Amino acid sequence: MRPTDAAARRRLRAAWIARIASPLAGLLGRRPPALQVAALCLRGAAGAEQVLLITSRGSGRWVLPKGWPMKGRSLAGAAQREAWEEAGVTGAVGRAPLGTYHYLKYGRGGLGRRVSVNVYPLWLRRLEPHFPEAGQRDLGWFAPAEAAALVAEPELAALLRALPRHLPQRQPPRDAAAAT
Repeated sequence: MRPTDAAARRRLRAAWIARIASPLAGLLGRRPPALQVAALCLRGAAGAEQVLLITSRGSGRWVLPKGWPMKGRSLAGAAQREAWEEAGVTGAVGRAPLGTYHYLKYGRGGLGRRVSVNVYPLWLRRLEPHFPEAGQRDLGWFAPAEAAALVAEPELAALLRALPRHLPQRQPPRDAAAAT
């Protein structure tokens, strides 16, 4: 799947909003960003990895499986759980994030809330056919550079473009047990 004109417009709009929102937040006072976690699902041989993107339920944008921290789970464990709930992915999750990106999450009133997202690597073991959000999202596997061109968040795109440099030193955990 290739980026569409609509996807390019969304990326430009998100970058434009970020350029305007940051100075305004400085003038008005900035509250700390909320924290979410995301799973960067990986498959393939070293040097030829592919990453999983899913569509958001609301806008249909390409995103990573992500959500809020969960009581009783580590941040990595919460990212692992989101990957299963949103995409049916099971696998071994890294304990340390590969990076962080920020975005504005819009509420019902139209106001944006700055959210910081810690991104944890998750090496695919299996793609389950039955999972909570099956049928609600599209899933696609992409080379990191291709995935970077599809996402709207500039910091996430940069993280995806830099991914090949980070993976050689971040191999899958030896034990594929769930992080808790």
